[in-house]
Amino acid sequence: MHPLLAAQAASADVPEDVRRYWDGGAGDEATLAEASAAWARLRLRPRVLRNVSAVDTSLELLGSQLATPVLVGPTALHGLAHPDGEAATAAGTAGAGSLLVLSTRASRALEDVPAGPWWLQAYVMRDRRLTHALARRAADAGASAVVLTGDTPYLGQRAVLGRAPLPPEQEQDPSVGLEAIHELADASGLPVLVKGVLRGDDALACLDAGAAGIVVSNHGGRQLDRAVATADALAEVVDAVAGRSPVLVDGGLRCGLDVLCALALGADAVLLGRPVLWALAADGAAGVQACLEALTADLAHAMKLAGARSLPEVTCDLVA
Repeated sequence: MHPLLAAQAASADVPEDVRRYWDGGAGDEATLAEASAAWARLRLRPRVLRNVSAVDTSLELLGSQLATPVLVGPTALHGLAHPDGEAATAAGTAGAGSLLVLSTRASRALEDVPAGPWWLQAYVMRDRRLTHALARRAADAGASAVVLTGDTPYLGQRAVLGRAPLPPEQEQDPSVGLEAIHELADASGLPVLVKGVLRGDDALACLDAGAAGIVVSNHGGRQLDRAVATADALAEVVDAVAGRSPVLVDGGLRCGLDVLCALALGADAVLLGRPVLWALAADGAAGVQACLEALTADLAHAMKLAGARSLPEVTCDLVA
């Protein structure tokens, strides 16, 4: 199911407060509004006569063999979308040959995540023992990486959303620094990616501190409003990383052309957030699988028209 069709199918059954929670952003929602438009501004320079009778969207990412570079990003409380919550999301993700990044604020215990490649998303809490214990649990349960969210020393102001306050010991630690990368790696024994990077110098600092990957993200427009669109930040981060680690990107990707542009700008994979929630609400695990497969098929079609037979052939010269 195409992500936009999933949203339409699910819209009638999703309560209004849940809809606002999913769709809202921080401040005046300038960053939120610009997310998809920034990808749509990009233009392509297709190649011709390249025998694109078949294309291959598969890749290897930090040891996981995947059928698609379209991954599921971390979003909270999937139980709001479907009774089976993250268990259904994980099943649909695995069915599509993709990878799930499980939110710390999931509706289901991480031990309930079924077999299939997955990573844990982690915040650093004031009581860091909680964070480290969760990372160890994830490793024991089969996670293959930890994604440290770095752009939330405080929660963004989302006046239209509302939220229940967290218990004091579970508040995010505003004093967190680069040392958290090494601490999480030590606690879990897993590679640590840093999510929320929008600058090349930050990407380099994270790699120098031990990060195994970078996720270009502005938190779906839900943290600092007027933060730059990820489509505009990606190339600078890729240039700074210079092949030292994988670079992933999220934020406003809604079709295969968006994914093709992201890959051409240097991303190794992309992450979907809101579209997966709508697909989950529409049809559970089957909806998630259909959403990912539809976007992957859309990407494959775009690759054929652009003259790229595999992901390594999706190179920067394709983007004007």
